[in-house]
Amino acid sequence: MIEVHHLNNSRSQRILWLLEELAAPYRIVKYQRDAKTMLAPPELKAIHALGKSPVIRDGEQVIAESGAIIEFLVEKYGAGKFVPPKDTPAFASYRYWMHYAEGSFMPPLLIKLYLSRIGEPAKPLLERVDRQIQMHLDFIESELKSKSYVAGEEFTAADVQLSFPAEFALGRGDLQDRQPQLRRWLQRLHARPAYVRALEKGGTYAYAKD
Repeated sequence: MIEVHHLNNSRSQRILWLLEELAAPYRIVKYQRDAKTMLAPPELKAIHALGKSPVIRDGEQVIAESGAIIEFLVEKYGAGKFVPPKDTPAFASYRYWMHYAEGSFMPPLLIKLYLSRIGEPAKPLLERVDRQIQMHLDFIESELKSKSYVAGEEFTAADVQLSFPAEFALGRGDLQDRQPQLRRWLQRLHARPAYVRALEKGGTYAYAKD
C-alpha cells in the first residue's frame, strides 16, 4: 500500500487528491507544521533527507517532489487516465504545465511570502515580484479562455500539479477580478468528488477556497 507523508497546508494535499482520483490504495502519515515557524517537523527527515512534504513510499521506493510523485502514480496506477496520448498537442501542453507549475509559477509566490515578512525595506522588491505574479496569472487566464482544463477539454494530472500554486495565489489575495477563468477552473477542480474526499482525509487545508 502507498504511504503518503502528509504535511498540513502543503503540496501533499494534491497527492491525496490524485490518489483519490486514481482510486489507488493508500494510507496517510500526518505531520503538523510548527505553529510559530510554520516549518515542517524534523521527523520528516527520517523519511527523506530534505525533510519536505510530499513524500511517498511505495514498497521499497521512496519518492519526493510533487511532479515526480504525480508522474510515478499516473504511470503505475493510472491505466492511461489523466495523461493525454503521446505525440498529441494535448500531451505537449500537459508536459509544459507539469513543469511550469513549480518551475515558473511557484517561485515568485514564495519570494513574495518571504519578502512580506521583512517589511518596509522589501517594498521595492515586492512591487516587482507582484508584477511577475500578475504576469503569470494573466498568462494562465489567457490560456483558460479557450479550454476547460490546462491541457485541453479533459482533466489531467497537470491540473492537479498546477492547483497548488493557483490556490496559494488565491489564498494570499493575488487573483484579480480580471482573472475570472482561473477562478472558474479552480471551482471545477474543487467540485470534483475526489478533491472533496481528499480534503476530508487530509485535514486542515487553508487554500481550498474559491
